[in-house]
Amino acid sequence: MDASLLLLAFVTLQRLAELVIAKRNTLALFARGAREAGADHYAYMVALHAAWLGGLWLLAPGKPVQAGWLALFLVLQALRIWVLFTLRGRWTTRIIILPGETLVRAGPYKLLNHPNYVIVAGEIAALPLAFGMAAYAILFSVLNAVMLAIRIRVENAALRGQ
Repeated sequence: MDASLLLLAFVTLQRLAELVIAKRNTLALFARGAREAGADHYAYMVALHAAWLGGLWLLAPGKPVQAGWLALFLVLQALRIWVLFTLRGRWTTRIIILPGETLVRAGPYKLLNHPNYVIVAGEIAALPLAFGMAAYAILFSVLNAVMLAIRIRVENAALRGQ
């Protein structure tokens, strides 16, 4: 199997595992009295990420993997794991607010309010660039920026209204 297929398989399995973790955490948070904000845009975000990954499966197989961009992508994976371990049971792909809980200010959240979104933005650009697909990286980076503008606004409002 060539490097492009191995990399795409890794990312796909990672994303599927994260959906399982997110579902488990979301259900546990709801059981503790949490509520969801921004459910109306969630399907669009999922569609955006599915289109990004699906398009890579269509266009990237067989392309050489550029080491520098791959290295950046792998660093972003380490940062993603840092976010997951910092948030533990509070990490989810949805905006879930648990009334009475304080904001996490440990790990990467000491540095940024939304480190996971910075990491995802980097991944959306770096992975296509690892395959030499600059136009694809730009297109999905712009679409992701639009989505994040909506999502961060909704998330910040929900956190303020706790």
